[in-house]
Amino acid sequence: MSTTELVKESASEMARQLRAKEISSRELVQAQLDVIEAAEPSIDAFLHVSADQALEQADAIDKRLAAGETEGMSELAGVPIAIKDMIVTKGIPTTAASRILEGWVPPYDATVIEKIKAAGLPILGKTNLDEFAQGSSTEHSAYKSTHNPWDTERVPGGSGGGSASAVAAFEAPLALGTDTGGSIRQPGALTGTVGVKPTYGGVSRFGAIAMASSLDQIGPVSRSVLDSALLQELIGGYDRRDSTSIPKPVPPLAAAAREGMKRDLKGMKVGLVKELGGEGYQPGVEARFNEGVRLLEDMGAEVVEVSCPHFPYALAAYYIIMPSEVSSNLARYDGMRYGMRVMPPEGVERTAANMMSATREAGFGDEVKRRIILGIYALSAGYYDAWYGSAQKVRTLIIRDFEQAFEKADVLVSPTSPTTAFKFGDKMDDPLAMYLNDVATIPANMAGSPAMSIPAGLSDDGLPVGFQFFAPQMRDEVMYKPAAALEAALQEQWGGPVFKDLKAPWLDGLTNGSAK
Repeated sequence: MSTTELVKESASEMARQLRAKEISSRELVQAQLDVIEAAEPSIDAFLHVSADQALEQADAIDKRLAAGETEGMSELAGVPIAIKDMIVTKGIPTTAASRILEGWVPPYDATVIEKIKAAGLPILGKTNLDEFAQGSSTEHSAYKSTHNPWDTERVPGGSGGGSASAVAAFEAPLALGTDTGGSIRQPGALTGTVGVKPTYGGVSRFGAIAMASSLDQIGPVSRSVLDSALLQELIGGYDRRDSTSIPKPVPPLAAAAREGMKRDLKGMKVGLVKELGGEGYQPGVEARFNEGVRLLEDMGAEVVEVSCPHFPYALAAYYIIMPSEVSSNLARYDGMRYGMRVMPPEGVERTAANMMSATREAGFGDEVKRRIILGIYALSAGYYDAWYGSAQKVRTLIIRDFEQAFEKADVLVSPTSPTTAFKFGDKMDDPLAMYLNDVATIPANMAGSPAMSIPAGLSDDGLPVGFQFFAPQMRDEVMYKPAAALEAALQEQWGGPVFKDLKAPWLDGLTNGSAK
């Protein structure tokens, strides 16, 4: 099999070939590293590539597989993965795409990284993001902007554009992201990848650099629903080091996805969220979404309209709660303990306060500063109850909207993003226009509910569209079945995965490369 053919396979198919000894993990990792080398000048998805470590991990896995030592290893053992640079990795630089953490090499692993290593997945490197995960386009990285593989003049979404683009560009079959207001799902929609936000607390946040602690959640990025299910099962579960971790077993996600692939949805009720559509949604986005709804009906699902009347207030409430938590979490970057330290200029008294001020001025980008200022204002004396307190009340109403909607439907659906990928610079001067990209994804974070975006085809502009599923809290498996069913139905309609239509010129020079 050629390198080009191999890297286009799903992670689950790569795993099958590994178990059948048709390929080795080293060959698979080397193939991905070859693609990264060819693609990065066009895509810029990675901040750091850990080639030597990945090959060492692959060799160790190959030895274990050859010896039959598979205890503790995942079904995905030997399949490489990329990690959003918001997740701490021992011995590999972790920067959150910020100058203030430039060069920081953590002495410990996040819980999800410990699980990935134990399960036998080689780590290819760290992917780019909006600084401290604050943005919807990956243009706010302190280092570089990541490009959308479907059109390199367009953004890949954010904040996790690096992970989404790496998977879409065939640089990695799997990736991890973090989702605070849509940072896995919105890039998934814009790049044609599968992006999942698990139930809040379903995956440990220990070792995830905090942005907004009541909203942040680590989740999978992949090219198929089954791949995401397998990865979420691997990283999920209770962790005593995370006080918000849910002490319950991981639900049977892969089994639900495999059941969905049979395309029988009889008895399932699908709720069409009235408030997530219409004005502001690109016609091509709505067209692909409506076609997806019809396919769910064709497979036996009953589609009902549900109203979530407080969803229109989610964006405003989010942009009070999130900056408030950002201002608190980012206070630790003060130049005193770790990260960048900048001394005051000549003529300015060298006090600790002036050093902190100079460090934060030089270390944080404009968007991060904007959100810190918003948060400090919302939490300030005289405004706390009027702003932060009111936003938390809206959050409660959104949770109740979900609860009432799930009394009428098993899953809820909506478009993931109102538009397809936009060009670089189009929204950089208008923060509100940028924030509106997350209008459909934010409700799930506010409620702690699981949600997923899958590719729904291409809009009239030839760019990917995302189809979003919501499920009840701690019932993540419920969304995997219809998502896998819709994916299978759409692929039959398209004649294959959406990626068959992706022109990837960086693969052209690899056509003659081969793996056994």
